[in-house]
Amino acid sequence: MCPRCGHQLVAHRRNGVEYAYAFAVSGLLFLILSLLFDFLSFRASGQQNAMDLPAALLTLSDNDYTSLAIIMALGTLVLPGLTLLGIAVFQHLRLFAKPSKFAANTLLWIKRLMPWSMAEIFLVGTLVSLIKITSLADVYFGLSFYAYIAFTICFACAMLYFERVDAEWWLGDIEAGYEIPLDSKQANISVQRTWALLFTAALLYIPANTLPIMNTTLLGSNEPSTIVGGVRTLWESGSYPVASIIFIASIVVPVAKLFALAWLNYSVQYQHVTNQRLRAFSYRVTELIGRWSMIDVFVVAILVALIQLGNTMSIYPGPAVLAFCAVVFITMIAAMTFDSRLIWYEFDDE
Repeated sequence: MCPRCGHQLVAHRRNGVEYAYAFAVSGLLFLILSLLFDFLSFRASGQQNAMDLPAALLTLSDNDYTSLAIIMALGTLVLPGLTLLGIAVFQHLRLFAKPSKFAANTLLWIKRLMPWSMAEIFLVGTLVSLIKITSLADVYFGLSFYAYIAFTICFACAMLYFERVDAEWWLGDIEAGYEIPLDSKQANISVQRTWALLFTAALLYIPANTLPIMNTTLLGSNEPSTIVGGVRTLWESGSYPVASIIFIASIVVPVAKLFALAWLNYSVQYQHVTNQRLRAFSYRVTELIGRWSMIDVFVVAILVALIQLGNTMSIYPGPAVLAFCAVVFITMIAAMTFDSRLIWYEFDDE
């Protein structure tokens, strides 16, 4: 436990290295399987369409949203896969080799990739998108869907058993990368950089909520939908749990994260010395929940990839989807830029 804030730093689990190794290797195998078969298929008005994950990326690219396809590929396939590969390599070294600079660099990249790996968020987004379209069509799960569920479970278990603090203890004096010394100059740089990122995210949040995030073509008529409009439609249709999830993930979380980071940055800029434990806890929560705002983006990506039936029924991404992605990513970077050590230190002005 941390003597300052009471946060648990490490949990020693029996055979944790072996379990993390096994789950990482198993997750990689399931990830490969999730690419080989149909992921979802649906039937509506006598027409049927099937989707696999590589085809989903191509569909997004064909609709002139290559950037969204890249984001989806990185967040749901590439980065989670690289994270598991890194864990498998690192745990293999722990079991069969001695600490080395290569192992230290592997650990460094694992820590860098972890926040951007969004397999579990994509899976929840997939389930939300299915609830949205079950009233319009019959949806069927393919083998890749179940393989991806297994991959997500293995990924979560590998994260659970992989103890970064314990790994650093194993490395001992071998270090990869160097922590920036904590002084007044670096503190000011951290504060100003965080303010700039928060201001940019706040500006982008306006088009993210006012422009359409999704356009639905139904029998030749186009129906644009904003984030708030989508939540309202789900609520009025009786899908209260799904509407609540989208409302919390897409509206409450981004706004709460902006205000929380602004409060934390303001408090360290003016060297407040009160509520330090509360501020440290708020930072950890903010850092943890920020990624989950991507649910709505993944919902749009799945619906676009799955529902392409011409004028009968088709869904296309709206301009707000990229603005919303930018809000999520910039606030995540702002949380990383904010130096949480400043909560506990005071500096004299130079």
